[in-house]
Amino acid sequence: MDFAEEDIIRLSAALVIGGLVGVEREYHGKAAGFRTMIMICVGSALFTLVSGRIGGTGDRIAANIVNGIGFLGAGIIFREDSRVKGLTTAATVWAVSALGMCVGAGHYDIALVGFVFILGHYCCWLVLPSGFRK
Repeated sequence: MDFAEEDIIRLSAALVIGGLVGVEREYHGKAAGFRTMIMICVGSALFTLVSGRIGGTGDRIAANIVNGIGFLGAGIIFREDSRVKGLTTAATVWAVSALGMCVGAGHYDIALVGFVFILGHYCCWLVLPSGFRK
């Protein structure tokens, strides 16, 4: 068994990125918060690392991560009266999984840009007039 230093860096980066997104979600009292986002990001990174060790292109494992997270996200979305709740949380779960896959594959540049876009979305959302936030 060969556990490289790079693997520890990748898993640590996934923990930090998932945790930072999770802190924002936890702060606003959302269903999927700090621990959930860490588990999703680190789990996706782990699956991506394993797919690299198994060999091949890794596209099948990546596709199955997307399918599994989609299934998880579908369980988060529900209808309440005439409104749909949990859609943003499900999309965040999906996006954090993609960040974990990027970090697990060693594509830190893509992960960083995606992370900035995800957190930037939440920051922009706070400054919009309340009429846009319904």
